[in-house]
Amino acid sequence: MQRRQGRVNAGLLLLLYQISQVGLQNIPSVTLGVLALNIFLFLNPVRPLSEVCISVNEGFYRKNWQRLLLSPVHHADDWHLYYNMISMLWKGIMLEKKLKSIWFAYIIAVFSVLIGVVYMVLEFMLVKILDDPSYEMHCAVGFSGVLFALKVLNNHYNPGRVSSILGLQISSKYACWVELVAIHLISPGTSFAGHLAGILVGLMYTMGPLKKIMKACTGIFTQDLHYSIYFLYFVFILEYYGYPGYQYRTPRNYYDYTGGLTEEEQLERAVLNSLNERGRNFMHFIFCCVSD
Repeated sequence: MQRRQGRVNAGLLLLLYQISQVGLQNIPSVTLGVLALNIFLFLNPVRPLSEVCISVNEGFYRKNWQRLLLSPVHHADDWHLYYNMISMLWKGIMLEKKLKSIWFAYIIAVFSVLIGVVYMVLEFMLVKILDDPSYEMHCAVGFSGVLFALKVLNNHYNPGRVSSILGLQISSKYACWVELVAIHLISPGTSFAGHLAGILVGLMYTMGPLKKIMKACTGIFTQDLHYSIYFLYFVFILEYYGYPGYQYRTPRNYYDYTGGLTEEEQLERAVLNSLNERGRNFMHFIFCCVSD
């Protein structure tokens, strides 16, 4: 990690001023954490930008997958940081209150990685369609892709609004598309594919299967946690009621030992037997609490 040196960063100072005007107490925790992380990595970048930006060449061919994590939270200069974080500030305040902090943090994490993947797919398609290998070398950095995805979510959860883009009143339904083109026309150096990747990921969440997949993944994690609690409780019962130093060993004849029961059924049977021996009513209440 190296400290950024050089001129006074007017964009950073203005960003800090805007944050102070809003008030730290008025910024939800995950949004504040994202702002702090991006500011910290701007001042203390993990590596030079050329070593954190994501491209087909670096991410796919050279398999530098860590760039999927590093590229969104590094910025080219202080004004790049300013515009992205001001946008994150307002979008975060609205969406985090709507979606709650834990789910919002989950969305930020998934979007950050997935947008990099979609970006590489888009650039790879351009290589094949236009027969121009230079697109493999286009390297993107910054949080703007995630912001375009959050803009899609914000428009989805707050329909019927009107956005002003270049003096034109645009329905929120089409605002992200108009903004995509407008930014590219005003500032051709920006990553069109990166911004488009953000919009596509946002649509995958609001109109596609992404939200269901994310919920399914949390369900798997919760189920694994449930089984872990079951097992730990079983070990606790053995230790507490006279089986010190218990160690789990795989039996020689696993099927005969288990009687064909699943692991969950074995744990339940063992715990119930212990409950019967040591006071069924009181311990059964604890067992039900753990099961829930």
